[in-house]
Amino acid sequence: MVMEAVSIIGAGLGGLVLARVLHLHGIAATIYEAEPSPESRTQGGQLDIHEHNGQLALEMAGLTAEFRAIIHEGASATRIVDRHGAVLFHDHEAEHERRPEVLRGDLRRILRESLPEGAIRWGKKLTAVTALGGGKHRLDFADGESVVSQLLVGADGAFSKVRRLLTDVGVVYSGLMFIETYLHDVDAMHPEAAAVVGAGGMFAIEPDHGISAHREANGVIHSYVQLRRPLDWLGTIDFSDPVAAKKQVAADFDGWAPALLELITGGDTPVVARPIYALAAQAGWARRDGVTLIGDAAHLMPPSGEGANLAMLDGAELAMAIVGADGNIEAALAAFEAKMLARAAAEAVEADRIVELCIGAEAPFGMVRFFTEMQAA
Repeated sequence: MVMEAVSIIGAGLGGLVLARVLHLHGIAATIYEAEPSPESRTQGGQLDIHEHNGQLALEMAGLTAEFRAIIHEGASATRIVDRHGAVLFHDHEAEHERRPEVLRGDLRRILRESLPEGAIRWGKKLTAVTALGGGKHRLDFADGESVVSQLLVGADGAFSKVRRLLTDVGVVYSGLMFIETYLHDVDAMHPEAAAVVGAGGMFAIEPDHGISAHREANGVIHSYVQLRRPLDWLGTIDFSDPVAAKKQVAADFDGWAPALLELITGGDTPVVARPIYALAAQAGWARRDGVTLIGDAAHLMPPSGEGANLAMLDGAELAMAIVGADGNIEAALAAFEAKMLARAAAEAVEADRIVELCIGAEAPFGMVRFFTEMQAA
């Protein structure tokens, strides 16, 4: 059975940054990813990468130039509209230096390409983790392979298997439902929708309802319908019939402008439901030798623009904690976790506030105030 120094479960942004920074400091790590290949699924939409966390992590990973090369110029422009498409707020100034936008798939690619060949093992679905004592853990995979890890890092997302080693706190449905849609060749095929979205991001929001859309490269608009609905609401949508499903989702937006409805009904791909989950509590866990968590596995919260940034900073700071452990890895991990979890707890409060601004009682005017204040800062 293979013995490894550092085993990372999950090839998301946090796990990749962790492996990259360790590699720069001469420490080998292996990432195990359940997906069969890097191209096996769409890697999500655009991310705004912030100076104080995501960009800092990429600098620590030595990838600032590669990051700058994938920025989607102009995508940071933001507008808020009402249900009729009337513009309530429009920030024309794209904040490229402070919050540049990149596609998650492009960001993941530059991180993958920065690692040595074989550092990521694809198609490795973790089925069981067994504590062996002394901080070691046996990892069993669906293909029958087992390895022993001296340091195990759970970077395996919302439904982390590694989290179960540290805490009984699980995830709960937040009451927020996202429905994902895509339009392609928008300027030619969907000009009204393209016009209402503009060059960057657009929020059409009111209490309990929203449509958030973002212009991506190559004439793509990527949208998320946002609804407060019970989880069993999904049973009322016939996802087996893409046309019917779009109409059923759009029915919740009766009276909205046709250009906004086009973001739902005009989608060029089937709609996909994304129920939003969060940890039942952000309380952390008691230290356990040889294992820790980063990213959503450690501090899952509703989307607020910080999740990917936090995961990358987690990965970079954990790597530096390992590098600087000076023979006392458990003390280094304890210090890392304390800092990470305090930061995440504060961000979780802010994430809840952002959700309320988006589709709470004050929408859209609470969000207009938020962006106006941010613009003035």
